[in-house]
Amino acid sequence: MVKPTRVTNSIKALRSATNEMTQAELAERIGVTRQTIIAIESGRYSPSLEVAFQIAAAFQVPLDDVFQYPSR
Repeated sequence: MVKPTRVTNSIKALRSATNEMTQAELAERIGVTRQTIIAIESGRYSPSLEVAFQIAAAFQVPLDDVFQYPSR
């Protein structure tokens, strides 16, 4: 059986690189709850494309700097 490939992200590293932006601050910037950011950051939830782009915009980086989809 092939193990499903999961989307990974660099949100925690990006938050640290931007003067320690908190999960709550990121959530407020993009209009979601802190719990949503926690779930995305921990890999338990994959955001919609719109939310993914909003996260990238909050850090002013390209989408693929935030989210990675490993090739098999």
